[in-house]
Amino acid sequence: MTPSAPPNLCVPPVLHSLHYLDVAVSEPSPGVPQFMSLGFMDGIPFTRYDSERGQVELLMQWMEDGAEPGYWESQTQIAVRNQHLDARNLETLQHRYNQSGGLHTSQWLYGCDLLDNGSVRGSSRYRYDGWDFISFKLRYKSFALERKRERGWGLENYLKHVFPEWFRKYFRYGQKELERKVVPDVHVSRKEEHGTLILSCHVYGFYPNTTAVSWMKGSEIRDQKMEWGGIVPNSDGTFHTWARIEALPEEWEQYRCQVEHPGMLEPGIFTWGPFPPLLNPGHFRSLLFPKKHSGKGSAAGQMVREWAGGHLMGEAVIVWGDAWPPHNQRADWVKGHINSNTAVAGSQCVLGLV
Repeated sequence: MTPSAPPNLCVPPVLHSLHYLDVAVSEPSPGVPQFMSLGFMDGIPFTRYDSERGQVELLMQWMEDGAEPGYWESQTQIAVRNQHLDARNLETLQHRYNQSGGLHTSQWLYGCDLLDNGSVRGSSRYRYDGWDFISFKLRYKSFALERKRERGWGLENYLKHVFPEWFRKYFRYGQKELERKVVPDVHVSRKEEHGTLILSCHVYGFYPNTTAVSWMKGSEIRDQKMEWGGIVPNSDGTFHTWARIEALPEEWEQYRCQVEHPGMLEPGIFTWGPFPPLLNPGHFRSLLFPKKHSGKGSAAGQMVREWAGGHLMGEAVIVWGDAWPPHNQRADWVKGHINSNTAVAGSQCVLGLV
């Protein structure tokens, strides 16, 4: 397993972002249009244009609800101009590099980020046939030319004025959606291959996309030894990611998955174990068991007590429930007896106390 670069443990200073990706090909084919443009707000695709459909399509309802009449028709005109511009650029580059035919591609990624200090960072990156050709970062006012000296195509003015104006407009349209925080669901799994244990930490359904996932052995961060899957958007506007690490089978209890997210008050610690993910004891400082099903004298109760004692955050406190109410009354009973957030799994099983 080749480790990939993990995310920075510190939540990035980007609060919100607006980016576009334009892709052009010299030889279109069925299902591969000559030109395609995708718009991303905070990493979520919200607009799409391609040369086959010929008009901007909205992928998020809040974008459609917020815009004034005729606005997206004007955005279609801009996309059509970019389509013709990219086609000419491809022809120019093929001629400049003495390429008479064949399939050639260009990719243009451009937009701006709103940072936590209130500043705006604009950037533009152009690639030809997979090679970085020209990039520009407005914040540092510097060009990086990897292939050949070229003009900046007036990008500074575009990134400094046009994109921030679009960003403010789109943010007004979807502020409620864009400022929400959805805490991730985390599941840790394991499998053995050829005597090696592979532990996987899957992080689902979170928003925004600023999250950090790390594997720890004891108290040591093991990021250099882990493989990270990147942050990928879901169809419902949330994101998912994963991280895995190889370990010796006999050392599995030493490994913890740490997850950080803006919606979490503090980093979450998750382990693999015999309980479902909702009851991962890394979340809890104590566990409550109904005496009827796991009394002190039962084998199950003994197993749970020993296992939880080694995995709970802080001191292992086991509270045995003598007055466990009927199933349909348990939620109210918990609220009346415990002044904290709670998590309950199963109809007859375990209650974790935060």
